Amino acid sequence: MPDAGRNQRPSVLLAFRSAVALNRLLDVLPVFGGDPRIDRWFTQVPGSRFGLDALAALDRSGARVMDFEQARHERFDLILSTSPKGALTSLSGRVRALLPHGAGFNKAFGTEGSPSLPSGLDPAFLLSEGEPWADLHGLGHHEQLARLTEYCPPAAARAVVVGDPTLDRMRESTGRRETYRERLGVGDRTLLAVLTTHGGESLLARRHGLPLELALHLPVDDYRVALVVHPNEVSERGPHNLAEQLRPALQAGLLLPSSAQEWASVLVAADAVLTDHGSTALYAAALGRTVVLDGYDGGSELIPGSPMARLLAVAPRFTGVAALPDLLRDGPGPDPAEFAAAAFAHPGRALPLLRAELYRLLGLAPPRTPLTPELLPDPAPARSPAPALAVRAEVDGRRVRVERFPVATELPVHHRSARHGAAGLAEQRSAEVLWRHPGTGRWTAAGWAAHVLDELPGCRVAAALLSPERCLLVHRRHGPFALRVRPHRAAGRVRRIDPAAAVSAVYAWLVARPDSAGDLPLELDCTVGPVTVRLELGPAGPGEWDVEF
Repeated sequence: MPDAGRNQRPSVLLAFRSAVALNRLLDVLPVFGGDPRIDRWFTQVPGSRFGLDALAALDRSGARVMDFEQARHERFDLILSTSPKGALTSLSGRVRALLPHGAGFNKAFGTEGSPSLPSGLDPAFLLSEGEPWADLHGLGHHEQLARLTEYCPPAAARAVVVGDPTLDRMRESTGRRETYRERLGVGDRTLLAVLTTHGGESLLARRHGLPLELALHLPVDDYRVALVVHPNEVSERGPHNLAEQLRPALQAGLLLPSSAQEWASVLVAADAVLTDHGSTALYAAALGRTVVLDGYDGGSELIPGSPMARLLAVAPRFTGVAALPDLLRDGPGPDPAEFAAAAFAHPGRALPLLRAELYRLLGLAPPRTPLTPELLPDPAPARSPAPALAVRAEVDGRRVRVERFPVATELPVHHRSARHGAAGLAEQRSAEVLWRHPGTGRWTAAGWAAHVLDELPGCRVAAALLSPERCLLVHRRHGPFALRVRPHRAAGRVRRIDPAAAVSAVYAWLVARPDSAGDLPLELDCTVGPVTVRLELGPAGPGEWDVEF
């Protein structure tokens, strides 16, 4: 049992109501790392409608859990929480500490507590019988201390500015940014994170179709779009139900990271965010990411003058998908990190400051073990690219620009491209360009191409992608070609394009210049997304025809 008198070790109870609060506690837990003197227990405080996902997240962490009713009958040396709500005062602890579970205290809800105050600064939640129930109130910035002093002076007398351990963890993980981007399948593309808080004023509630609109109308070789949903919204809708509601967007390539810790990895990997009034955008701003506001006007939740309100007042406005590329390219507005600085103090020092304060409360000398934030986990690997795409192509002499979109796009396109054997039958029948990577060796490249052209009369080009740089391209009218896709090399960096996009570029050039098909060999400059490479087109020979495929 956790009673310190029986096991002779100080006991710490980490009490949470929701997945958000739990994940912030897990970010704080390293302060006790390497200390065998401390017993650590978790309990879920009842009463939150967002608590369902918290137990699953706790189970994944492997932590020791105590039922709340049992916890009420035990005495702990320290009770640690990141939310002031719930029956915390019914738990028995020698000392209690309250830490924030968000950035900046930016929202107020009229249905609970004081209508104009955020719960983290609200005397309705911070006082019990007129006195603060927490012995320590940890805050992220001195601006928060000033507001707490105004709203609840007794709690402010016990407050200490300790910074934000979650942001410190994100900053420490920036060295793994390329790894996160690789896991998400980003490459050289722009990763746009769409941030939605919870409730009726959230982006997802107001504009449920926006993720699909972005996925269908942003070129897939230029952008990847990730939807970061607030854990409370995930809990309320249910992960499976949310995924079903977003199914068309997910099929179009939308990324949906988990609401536990993957959201933070995605922000580290992102180039820009499109946000509502949720405070997650302050973390992105602190990392230097471009912040674009999705038209949050006239809402009742955002507190005027808060760090988030000041950030959104200067953030560029999203006016539609067509204008977004120029908006992100131009990068208008002040540096977002300047506004995030009003929410986060003591960068890089949150865990040492917290360790000092919490061990002071416990009456113990803190351990001398090194204390650095734990690196964020890798995001789950992105799904394989869509097996069928709609292709726009612009031919200018021997320069070809290719833009590819999900097949469900409503944009006018030049042709459709599909992966043979992976796309659906209808998608393969409607595709002018069919391609395939090496398979089990049942075909030669030429045999496979002849089979596809015979099997699917709508196909104009069958392309065997023999390697990232080498293809056999068989045009129904103009015959076989050997295609070399040379990577772009500059400053020690190698950048490639999808060879299937190169095949689409050649097909578009053959459509625009059919009389030039015999002028071999020839070279084309092909731009796909942010990369331009050289394509070399020549006659096919046994080196392409006879490859086992």
